[in-house]
Amino acid sequence: METLRIALFGYGKMGKMIEKIAVERGHQIACIIEKSTSEAEILSKLQSSNIAIDFTIPDAVDKNMSYCFSCHKPLVMGTTGWHHRLQEITEKVVSGQQTLFYAPNFSLGMNIAFRLNQQMARLLNGTAYTVSMREVHHVHKLDAPSGTAIKLATDFIACNSRYKSWTMERPAKEGQLLIEAKREGEVNGIHEITAQSAEDIITLRHEALGREGFALGAVLAAEYIFGKTGVFTMDDLLKD
Repeated sequence: METLRIALFGYGKMGKMIEKIAVERGHQIACIIEKSTSEAEILSKLQSSNIAIDFTIPDAVDKNMSYCFSCHKPLVMGTTGWHHRLQEITEKVVSGQQTLFYAPNFSLGMNIAFRLNQQMARLLNGTAYTVSMREVHHVHKLDAPSGTAIKLATDFIACNSRYKSWTMERPAKEGQLLIEAKREGEVNGIHEITAQSAEDIITLRHEALGREGFALGAVLAAEYIFGKTGVFTMDDLLKD
């Protein structure tokens, strides 16, 4: 396996965990890029790396992508809140022969839950169950609902004919899937999909017990895309 020299955007709790996992897997942190790092410094630091991982904030996504692509550095993007622009960014990546790996959630367990959610949506077609979603994250998370919750909702809608859209407004209208988003304490991430009928309740729940699962997924993603071009997701990684 090629030794990665990782440019790490962001050095909070998640950044430190990525560093730990990367080093354990035999890679190097070539540089750390923080909010205070100037553009000239960033471009200089990127030259010492052969791949980048970003877990920062949505407002930084455009600039960080631009820095990486101007230096032709593959990028693992863990920041959410920008996926509504996915088509535009995909076109940039493809036309520029760049490399981007993105995911609303890098936890392997959560990606298993994504598939279970799709299966549940199919099985509930034509039933009387009413479905809603709930997500809880730490108070530092800026986007709501989370990218993970949005993926769960859009996947469910794609696999179930009863629902056409999602909403955060109560009460949900007919054909709308309600998402409740809470921000409290230092919760790493809880996502629940609940289907309720007059007879019973079915709940699919994933709870992250720490950041290590996300960090491992990000490092595995970096290993996966090294030497490739194009846009990749956890579905590609899990498939291979």
